[in-house]
Amino acid sequence: MDDVADAVGVSRATVSNAYNRPDQLSAQLREEVLRAAKKIGYAGPNPTARSLATSRTGAIAVLLDTNLSTAFSDPALSVTLDALSTVVDPEGHALLLLPGDGESGGPRAERILTAQADIAVAYSLPDGAPALTAVRDRGLPLVVIDQPHIRGSARIGVADRAGAAAAARHLVELGHRRIGIFSAQCLSAPRGGELSAAEAGNSRFHDNRERLAGYLETLAEAGIPAADVPIWEASGLSIEGALSSAFGLLDRRPRPTALLCMSDLLALAAISAARQLGLSVPGDLSVVGYDDVPPARWSEPPLTTVRQDLAAKGRAAGELVLGLLRGEKAPAPAEVPAELVVRDSTAPA
Repeated sequence: MDDVADAVGVSRATVSNAYNRPDQLSAQLREEVLRAAKKIGYAGPNPTARSLATSRTGAIAVLLDTNLSTAFSDPALSVTLDALSTVVDPEGHALLLLPGDGESGGPRAERILTAQADIAVAYSLPDGAPALTAVRDRGLPLVVIDQPHIRGSARIGVADRAGAAAAARHLVELGHRRIGIFSAQCLSAPRGGELSAAEAGNSRFHDNRERLAGYLETLAEAGIPAADVPIWEASGLSIEGALSSAFGLLDRRPRPTALLCMSDLLALAAISAARQLGLSVPGDLSVVGYDDVPPARWSEPPLTTVRQDLAAKGRAAGELVLGLLRGEKAPAPAEVPAELVVRDSTAPA
């Protein structure tokens, strides 16, 4: 910086402003400084040195439940994180993705303890994830997207129970009585297979429990007891991983005439399995998803689903991040609404 300052005939502070506070310089002077820096071979302030001086890394640690390939097979994650990044990027913050280890339901605790980040964002982690204990031990500010519910944390989620209730009510109003539930993964280790209502209700994921409650409560009000509702757990997040469970659910006798799926990807897996079994959707089987990710609109048939505004949720998480980094107190938890979107994958029983 001294060499650049001498070459241009300005102070070291002026060189710093050319990179860090360009609004403090005229466009001509800034261009002159940058031209001299390029000639000398100076690429700008060293990020490591800057972080030592400011005690800030500019990084936001995003804690994921699974490995990256599995996580990014879910479009809901991509939409949410893209919206979050559009909010924090103009403020000079970048996302540091920390994938789960496949066992504990999140990144390893030691990975959190060594991550160079100013704040943590937990994306849909299960209850009791060790990574969250490490976040607390480090004293990092925490923003939670969806789950878990942690007292005093900044959190943005969705009205899961209300959304699930609307989906179940839709099928009941169409006359369906043999209704199955295709559950998202309940435990951090891959499982898959039939669950009792009690087992599904003990899921480590808060949104699973809320959606299950919304389904079962609404069906019970219609005279369909939980004992008559088959529940199958997917073995993972991808369509491929869910197919075997979908086949198992559709193999039951009597076969369900409708399925309530806890995500759009599970719904798309169910539609694929039905097709391979020679079943028509919605002629033989009505299917309802959850999330309203872009593929839901493009599927064949277009998917009836519960819409949550994923982009709004991501933007809200970004604003929470910026607020905590400014030293603001965590606001009360907030939720985006959920609404049923009826398309062509459901029909009268």
